Amino acid sequence: MKLTLEQRQSIRRDGYAVIPGVVPQVMIDAALNQINAALGEGIDPAQVPVYRSRSFCPELQGHPELVGLFNDSPARALAESLLGAGQLRPVTGAQIALRFPRVGDPPPRIGCHLDGMHSALNGVKAGTYGNFTMLAVVLLSDVPGPWCGNFTVWPGTHHQFEAWFREHGPDSLLDGMPPIDYPEPVQITGQAGDLVLCHYQVAHAAGPNLSPHVRYACIYRVYHVDHGSCRPAAMTDIWLEWPAIRELLSPAS
Repeated sequence: MKLTLEQRQSIRRDGYAVIPGVVPQVMIDAALNQINAALGEGIDPAQVPVYRSRSFCPELQGHPELVGLFNDSPARALAESLLGAGQLRPVTGAQIALRFPRVGDPPPRIGCHLDGMHSALNGVKAGTYGNFTMLAVVLLSDVPGPWCGNFTVWPGTHHQFEAWFREHGPDSLLDGMPPIDYPEPVQITGQAGDLVLCHYQVAHAAGPNLSPHVRYACIYRVYHVDHGSCRPAAMTDIWLEWPAIRELLSPAS
């Protein structure tokens, strides 16, 4: 299974693509059963900020029903179509990303981040950072409009960050998010079973959820086999690990 030319061009240009209907409903239902059963046992309110930053239901992160949403569905083949057959490190854990409704008005702005940067809650050691190749997001509930806890992206920032890191070095990420001219964010909408494939270096966030419903998703960090825990070269050459996108950039394409 491969992405369409339009979807690959979207990844090249904007840094992400939304692929509808990738994960079948029977797999979504099995994953939701596990998540909701765990939630029914109760949540320690003191741990909710950590869960937002890392994962809800951490005891389920390696569960076959959760990891299988990526490994045992067409999602993995779609990722391989970009990085190369057999070129993905094993994906062994899911981030169970829930956004509960809140009461109020939309904020004036949404803050963004890159994964692998230190914060007080995410477990990344101070003075370090870690990048990877691709984010894969599987929607487990419908996200019909904005302000529903949407996975939110700042299109094209992978190009802007590439230029920044070439000039200032990847270690400049230790000083915080690069002070670039950020574009307007896009709150991604979709239906349960849709897949979002996103370059690591696209600024992103989980938007506020002002809807009546919990937003359910699972997020996977995908590494090319040649990528260690941190590969700075991939931050200054954003298609280093993406042969299907390099094809689009070649003169013959």
